[in-house]
Amino acid sequence: MLIGCAQFYLPMVTPPDAPPARDGSATRFVLVNVSHAGNVGAAARAIKVMGFRELVLVAPRHADMLARDGARAMASGALDVLAAARVVSQLADALHGAQVICATAMTPRDFGPPVFAPRERLPALAHEGASVAFVFGGERFGLANDDVYRCHACLSIPTAPGYGSLNLAQAVQLIAYEWRQALGGFAVTARTPAPELADAADVQATLAHWQEVLQAIGFLDPAVPKRLLPRLNQLLNRAQLRREEVHILRGIARAVRRHPR
Repeated sequence: MLIGCAQFYLPMVTPPDAPPARDGSATRFVLVNVSHAGNVGAAARAIKVMGFRELVLVAPRHADMLARDGARAMASGALDVLAAARVVSQLADALHGAQVICATAMTPRDFGPPVFAPRERLPALAHEGASVAFVFGGERFGLANDDVYRCHACLSIPTAPGYGSLNLAQAVQLIAYEWRQALGGFAVTARTPAPELADAADVQATLAHWQEVLQAIGFLDPAVPKRLLPRLNQLLNRAQLRREEVHILRGIARAVRRHPR
């Protein structure tokens, strides 16, 4: 239940031409004062599916949070991320080595780091190639002011006006997705083979078959054909028929020819 914004600032911490760490090895997700083991497991799954692996818990409600049944159940294939996760007592320990810190905080503050939408700023941060830590507060109270002030800036997840409450793991998933897209994203793998389209000869054979059937059932008068066949030809062309679809249409034509009534 939290997280309407995340913070971060873009200092020039590396040379402008430094290559971004697109494999995600320079990215860390930090959960502060997390209360529910299920959210820890779901967060582990969220970052793994986006190609990230480093998860750190700061002063969780339960010392054995990573080993709890709820965490393991919600990790769903990301048990390796849980096994490699660290638990520390102070936020400073979790941020050691991070060059840019991006915090999340739902409560508006009268001063602090500048606030940006993730898609507005993350591409520029990716170009810098800095090591980055994304910091998320606990479910009950979010991040303390002092935790927010040590961050470089604020990423705000755009939500509907009047209701900006996100589950912790949902917020982690959104930030992880936007950061992955900024780093270059992953290609979409087709789940089905590319269709084999029917060639022009198949289409014309289908049209001729239907012409025969339409005449047999009295729908087409060969003496006054008008433009029925050219229109059907255009219809078949627009449909971009696949070979198996041609077989279906011709099978229908054969069945109608056998039973014209």
